[in-house]
Amino acid sequence: MFGKLREKLKRFSKQVEEKVEEEEKVLQKKAPKEKKGFFEKLLQVEIKEKDIEDALDELELELLEADVTLETVEALREKIKEKLVGRKVRIGTNKGKMIEEALREAVLEVLTPERKIDLLEAIRSKEEKPFVIAFVGFNGSGKTTTIAKLAHWLKKNGFSVVIAASDTFRAGAIEQLEEHAKRVGVKVIKHSYGADPAAVAYDAIQHAKARNVDVVLIDTAGRNELNRNLMDEMKKIARVAKPDLIIFVGDSLSGNAVVEQAKQFNEAVKIDGVILTKLDADARGGAALSISNAIGAPILFVGVGQGYDDLKPFDEKWFVERIFGEE
Repeated sequence: MFGKLREKLKRFSKQVEEKVEEEEKVLQKKAPKEKKGFFEKLLQVEIKEKDIEDALDELELELLEADVTLETVEALREKIKEKLVGRKVRIGTNKGKMIEEALREAVLEVLTPERKIDLLEAIRSKEEKPFVIAFVGFNGSGKTTTIAKLAHWLKKNGFSVVIAASDTFRAGAIEQLEEHAKRVGVKVIKHSYGADPAAVAYDAIQHAKARNVDVVLIDTAGRNELNRNLMDEMKKIARVAKPDLIIFVGDSLSGNAVVEQAKQFNEAVKIDGVILTKLDADARGGAALSISNAIGAPILFVGVGQGYDDLKPFDEKWFVERIFGEE
């Protein structure tokens, strides 16, 4: 997982470490010979911007190749400079460890969104049931399966759930959703294909109100490419259902493409949170590193397998450990 990111960040760390060691050698040569050992213990190397500029330029290109967006690369570059430039390193200390810690802090800060959402607390704190979540995203992202996984997770946490089959566009979408719902023990509210998706969502909410159901999850159409009809459909669902959260579901293996998709949906309906699927198969890690920074919405969950239990609440520190840890 994230082997490409790990490789590129470790290369940067090694380049900076070698540059600091060069500066050390220069200082050691200048130490008075008669008290060389004493003075060496006091010597410190200050990391200057020029010491890391070449390594940063190379890292920037490599991160772009790893599907990290330009905005995120620039933000990360500034954070790394902030963490390293001006730092003083005593001769003989572990420079590599210090540089890696600075990199970890920089990545964590870029990855951590300004606002975070505790989904369980948000559901509990809503006075009037149900809590409504609408899911948006392109076909092939794993949206329908993810909805079933989240329904399973919510049930495990003590909430009752109903799903609205508002993807009335894609052939087989309703049957696929029903099969997943049957497996996790959740009811589906549906109409026929071609029906108004917003009407399906509305009926599901009314059903939940009548039966005191805690959460409504709304599946929506995705298409295979962005078009105006899709965005208009999402806007209508948002107007009618008035969801408490709109969650974008994206395939992390799509790299930069998934970030662009999220931006387009965000412009249409304002995304509150993100679920990234197939993160366990993502060698690059660019989408996960970039998406929150790009749209200002937190990653809430990540898909790490095919089973219904393989949807994990996202933790930025866990992600950083996956990047810098050994496979």
